[in-house]
Amino acid sequence: MINSKYTIREHNEAIILKTLIDEKEISRAALAEISGLNKASVSSITKKLLDDKLIVETRVGNASNLGGRKPIMLTFNSKAALSLALDVAPHYIEGVLTYIDGEIVSEVSFHDLDITIENSLEQILRVINDLTSILPKTPHDIVGLCIGIHGLIDEDTILYTPNYQLPRNLKEQLIQQFNFPVYLENEANLAALGEYTFTSRTDSLISLSIHTGIGAGIVENGLLRNGKHRKAGEIGHTILIPNGKICPCGNHGCLEQYASHGALYRELSASLGKNITSATVVAEYIKDNHIVKDALKKNAEYLGIAISSFSAVYDPDIVIINSSIYRQIPELLPLLQAQMTGHFSKDVKVQISSLNQNLTLLGGVSKTIQHFLNIQNLKL
Repeated sequence: MINSKYTIREHNEAIILKTLIDEKEISRAALAEISGLNKASVSSITKKLLDDKLIVETRVGNASNLGGRKPIMLTFNSKAALSLALDVAPHYIEGVLTYIDGEIVSEVSFHDLDITIENSLEQILRVINDLTSILPKTPHDIVGLCIGIHGLIDEDTILYTPNYQLPRNLKEQLIQQFNFPVYLENEANLAALGEYTFTSRTDSLISLSIHTGIGAGIVENGLLRNGKHRKAGEIGHTILIPNGKICPCGNHGCLEQYASHGALYRELSASLGKNITSATVVAEYIKDNHIVKDALKKNAEYLGIAISSFSAVYDPDIVIINSSIYRQIPELLPLLQAQMTGHFSKDVKVQISSLNQNLTLLGGVSKTIQHFLNIQNLKL
């Protein structure tokens, strides 16, 4: 690896930016002390960042006890640029446009869709056009688009989406439409990144996304753990019941055939003889429908067994559940935790996500900002 002056300077700029984000407001002298860079480097870098409108001078601070000139305080310019993020699921697309501190500028949601290879690009472009119809003026405009995909991807190609079909070259199609970077990422990974960036106090967590399927995003030391072939976290395709129900992945007895929202809807639809949604499940639960309550209990127990096994492998500080049903029926959590009594899982904290917003979108925002600022373990 060649460490050119430019590379080192870029790294040092990222150190200064991260320190500014962490400290909120700080003087140049304090920046030098915290970052470990010398005062001349800090002065040069802050001048460039001021010219780039990434930081701003806010006020004159207080002089030190030894006297001398009063410092000019600096802060990160959270309105310097914009970020786009989309969650493209089998039957919905949600999108958000934010500033680079995560503050939402606009958001849209299209549900009851049927996303296919043929219509996916058109549907995505419709969402982006809606989000960007009125853009606030910023020095750097839109600095990236990140799309959450419900399936396996590498950095450029969609490899496998079990519950819907997308073009493998979707990223290439989107790059041809825009003059800013485009990123694809697994939606559960983005949910974990959203939790880490915007709420978590730990740098080791698992975010469990429960939708049509089940996926886990793993953050260790503030970084996403993808695995060698970017398949880490596919907990929904671990075997729960040997020789059980067939799964679109080709296995039998996968967890998501028993503990996902999709599995719950299918079971209750057959039992109750009507179409089931999360709203239906919650409404019937409130009515004390015993069929629904029994199905939810079994669903939670299966999930608890899987989390117990997963925790023994990855040893996280916390497992965060991202589920519209668990968010509305928190009484399910103790049923799940009752399965986590073994030595390797009993001390793992499990909680329901406190974020009501789409975590995949927040993670997508985080990913674009990380790339733009060259800061990996970003906390906002």
